[in-house]
Amino acid sequence: MVCLLTPIQEEGHDPPLNLLKTIQVRRTTISEGDYMLMEYNRVGDIVDIKANGAVQKGSVNLNLFDLKEARIGRGIRMVIRMRGSLTSFSMPHKVYHGKTGVVYNVTKSAVGVIIYKKVGNRYIEKRVNVRVEHVSLSRSRDDFIRRVKENAAKKQKAKSDGTHMHLKRQPAMPREARTVDAKSNKPETIVPVPYETTI
Repeated sequence: MVCLLTPIQEEGHDPPLNLLKTIQVRRTTISEGDYMLMEYNRVGDIVDIKANGAVQKGSVNLNLFDLKEARIGRGIRMVIRMRGSLTSFSMPHKVYHGKTGVVYNVTKSAVGVIIYKKVGNRYIEKRVNVRVEHVSLSRSRDDFIRRVKENAAKKQKAKSDGTHMHLKRQPAMPREARTVDAKSNKPETIVPVPYETTI
């Protein structure tokens, strides 16, 4: 008998990180193929970062200054002092997959998103530049906007009727007290089924 193990089921080894990321950004069979951009982003929009496995291209802008040569022993090594910034317009890192942020910059093919990343016991602000194919408008504020519109309509109706209406959300109250009749509904004792061994 031969047992075949997939890379995830291989004994004694954890699955490789690139395989986990491939599974994370994998597209379904229905959504495979070319990707068509259907929405536009503006500064201030709340977006969700969801890496699209169909779009993997990107460019890196590296600003380097002050190139110096330093002689160490017999060899010559180039020492590079960087005073610029490393900007990547490509797929987001797997840490940011599924995170929600605010757009602060819009370019031709990418957007800049402000995200708060948890590091230790604090949250630090991260500015991530990703291509527009990897972001989508967030629906996290849909319920809030709907509730604001409903409250405005209720407030206008209460004002026309001359009544007062409480618009604040109230927590769920405990259930009302009730009496259980045991005459027609006799209590039933439930016990576990005894364990049986059949050979």
